[in-house]
Parts: sequence; structure tokens; C-alpha cells
Amino acid sequence: MIIWVVGAVGVVVGVVMVYFWLIQDRMVFAPTREYAVTPDQLGLVYESVALQHAGGPKIVGWYFPADQPMMGATVAPSGVTVLFFHGNGGNNSHRMESMEFLLGLGASVFLIDYQGYGQSEGKPSEKGLYADARLAWDWLTGERGCRAGDIVIMGRSLGGAVAVELATEVKARGVLVESSLTSVVDMGRELLPFLPVKWLARYAFDSAGKIGRVGCPVLVTHSPQDEMIPYRMGERLYELAPEPKEFVRLSGGHNDRGYFASGEYVEAVRRLLDGRLGDGAGGSTKSVDKGGSSGYRGAS
Repeated sequence: MIIWVVGAVGVVVGVVMVYFWLIQDRMVFAPTREYAVTPDQLGLVYESVALQHAGGPKIVGWYFPADQPMMGATVAPSGVTVLFFHGNGGNNSHRMESMEFLLGLGASVFLIDYQGYGQSEGKPSEKGLYADARLAWDWLTGERGCRAGDIVIMGRSLGGAVAVELATEVKARGVLVESSLTSVVDMGRELLPFLPVKWLARYAFDSAGKIGRVGCPVLVTHSPQDEMIPYRMGERLYELAPEPKEFVRLSGGHNDRGYFASGEYVEAVRRLLDGRLGDGAGGSTKSVDKGGSSGYRGAS
């Protein structure tokens, strides 16, 4: 009987391991092709930019100039551009609330869809996302003529890992890592603690192992109420990040964006945009009032 029980358990665990191995793509990437909305429908001025990988797929990005007639930008850091990397689900069209927020601070924004997302060709992969990020950076610093020191890299959720990777390769003005994970292995251990995730994981996205090599100011933000990525992962990334750095404690769920209205969050982002991150506030943890917006404008 004991042998039968042990054997049955072994079979079940084996099946779960094989299933986990096979569905990792769908767990890590959840792209959609159809746009929920286009920026012009919201009154935003933008340029659709097609970037071609050498011998590879084409990716599509949306470039938003800072001089938006409807935004009424307040404190505007001259010439600053945010290179934005979104999370694992949806596509560019689900990030319009974030675009409006950043444009309202006076920054230009370049938002890209990874391979397999929106109108971008190909299929997403970890290596592919990193390549997409570098292609977007090269377009900004090359064809667009942006100075590296005038670009802030921002990544939310899975995009935070993309932002960290790029920030280890280039010398940006700063990097914002929002509601992001320490690594895929750590996330796997959270979801499937009974499996040897370290040996089964086909993806790394190891921000914890890389963020110490970032060569620019780092702003990390996370919410204790985040139901998707544990708050302690944000704390860990902040702990491992080099100075100058700041941590802003958000509130609300993973896709809530009420903190866009918080003075503390806004001021931290402004410090990052204008090159003052850490001046008199480095190492501090700030609480931000809870908000509840979500949907196509506020997806991760």
C-alpha cells in the first residue's frame, strides 16, 4: 500500500511538473493583438513607430511628444523622455492612463509593444524582450536624437525586469521599477512551492541578480496590497539597488492607479525626471493613499 501511495504521488507530481514546463509561456506572457483604444481617440498626439530587428521581427511603438495641447503639463523637465516597458498582459493600448500621467509631468514618452504584442511581429521571449528594449533605446538615442542622460527608463510589473536589464547596459538619467518581481524563480516558488521551480523554470527575469549593477538613480515602488507580485519583492529590489535610490510604498491592488493623484508619488517621479532623486529623500519609504482605477487605461 505504501509503495502504491508513493508511486501515485510521484506520478501526480511528475504530471504537474510536465504541465508547468509546457505552460510557462502562457504564465509569463499574456499578449493581446487587438487595441482597446488608440491615443488619438483620447485626444493624445502620438507617432506610431515601426522598428525592425536585423533579420528579425518588426516591433511597434508609440511616441508621445511632451507638448500635448490638452495635457496642461505642470513642472516640465526640459527634454526628458520616458522609455516605458509595460507588463506581461495586453498591449500598448492598455497603458493610456500611464501615458496621460507622464505627459502631464511634461515628459515625452516612448511606449513599445514587445514581440507578439499588439501589432508587433514575432513571439515573446525573455531574450526577445531585452532585444526589443535595446532597439527602442537605440531609436531614441539615434534617429530621435535623445541624449542618454535625458532618458528615464520605466518598467511596470514584468516590464520592471526589462527596465532593470536595459539599465545595466546603458547610462540613463534614472530607472523606475514599479510593482515588479525579483525573478521568475521567486514567483514560481510563491505559486508552486511544492515544485523544484529552480530546475523547471525556462525564464529568469532575474532583477534581483542584476539591479546592483544599474549605473543610474533607482526609484522602486510597490504596494503591500499587491495581489499579484508580493510587496516583499519590491522591498528586496530596493535593498539590492545601488545609491542613489528611493522607495515609495503604494497602496491598492496591482492594477490600481489611484497613486497617480498622490503628491508623494508624483514628487518622487518628478525628482527622478529632473535628476534630483535621493536629494534629501534617499532611502525613505513613503506611504501613498489608496486608489482604485483599473481597466484598459491602467493595466500593469
